[in-house]
Amino acid sequence: IKAHFTICFLSLLIFRILGKKLKEGYTSKEIITTLKEMILIKSDDENYIPIYIRTDLTDELHEVFSVRTDYEITTDKNMKKILKNIKK
Repeated sequence: IKAHFTICFLSLLIFRILGKKLKEGYTSKEIITTLKEMILIKSDDENYIPIYIRTDLTDELHEVFSVRTDYEITTDKNMKKILKNIKK
């Protein structure tokens, strides 16, 4: 029960922080749906190719987190750097 409560509490906290960073312009459902749809596929040459449609929300997420994955192929090295920065 304690673990379930902790997971629920942390999830809510993350959504609230994300909502504040996005200036509360989007609903939780919009954010979740958009994040699920932001798919990158790894090609044979170890690069990541975006296969999602850009929206105002994806553009704002890129600005807030200073990560661009929407208009260029991302190298494996750059993806590792992005993931490292996100974990901070």
